[in-house]
Amino acid sequence: MSWLGPIRITGNTVHDEIDVPLATFETPLWPSVRRGARISMLTEKGIVATLLDDRMTRSILLEADDAGVALTAVHHLRDRFDQARAIATDGSRHTTLIELHHQIAGNLLFLRFEYTTGDAAGHNMTTDASDRLIAWILTTIEGLRYVSVSGNYCTDKKATAVNGILGRGKNVVTEITVPAELVEQRLHTTAARLAELNIRKNLIGTLLAGGIRSANAHYANMLLGFYLATGQDAANIVEGSQGITHAEDHHGDLYFSCTLPNLIVGTVGNGKHLDFVEDNLTRLGCRQPRSPGENARRLAVLAAVTVLCGELSLLAAQTNPGELMRAHTQLERTNRATEPR
Repeated sequence: MSWLGPIRITGNTVHDEIDVPLATFETPLWPSVRRGARISMLTEKGIVATLLDDRMTRSILLEADDAGVALTAVHHLRDRFDQARAIATDGSRHTTLIELHHQIAGNLLFLRFEYTTGDAAGHNMTTDASDRLIAWILTTIEGLRYVSVSGNYCTDKKATAVNGILGRGKNVVTEITVPAELVEQRLHTTAARLAELNIRKNLIGTLLAGGIRSANAHYANMLLGFYLATGQDAANIVEGSQGITHAEDHHGDLYFSCTLPNLIVGTVGNGKHLDFVEDNLTRLGCRQPRSPGENARRLAVLAAVTVLCGELSLLAAQTNPGELMRAHTQLERTNRATEPR
């Protein structure tokens, strides 16, 4: 693990200059993210991070007598949404039901419940609340039967379109405008070349590969390193790494953004009791006495700006033939004479 930064951050959630931790075996990731961090410090606003939304989901699966019964159940739930919210909240003062989506396939009813979960990532909190909702639904609506507390319409730890569309976890957009001289001096490229590469690689390349609601170079690299360092459920990088990189040439200046709609992080819960996690969260300013949810939202923003730093640096490197491999060779070189044979 290494601390990188500082990163200059402004926006609607965090206004700070702060180092971030990355735990990884891919050691070139550290100088790459560090290059993006340095650029943030050389611009007036740094990275502008806008938190758009915050919700955690759990979908349940019920069997109905037929599709008509399933649709009636949906109408029943929407008409009694306040009652459903009270039942969901009964088990935890930090769990609040905020939205309901549904899909009906034959006689199968998929209900996607969306919650706020305070400073917790919310996996267990949403499952517990959904268990209570299932019990209430089955006792108040005839013609329904239990199938599963998770129907894969959540969607947890899988790459799907629904998470990109509706969001799961924290939805954060990060943006930076890099003056032309910094693009040339620090990134060794131009705004035009980088924007063109983004279209051809991230957009067209991902389309040809069959990517799902995603167009980026390597969000997963930064997210995994950040998640491991801060005690997160690392499997959530599957949906977390779904996101869109966007770049524009503004008369030589580079506008660069990363949109991450599925950041599932928390500052309380399993894993957060570990000494190194506690130390890292404290250093990140995520152990402050704030309103429920604010520390977790701060953590999500810090994850998102870390992603932008690494994404910007890698794309810049890939505009130059041979630069990526040279960096890996120099930073990962092993003295083979000392290796066992």
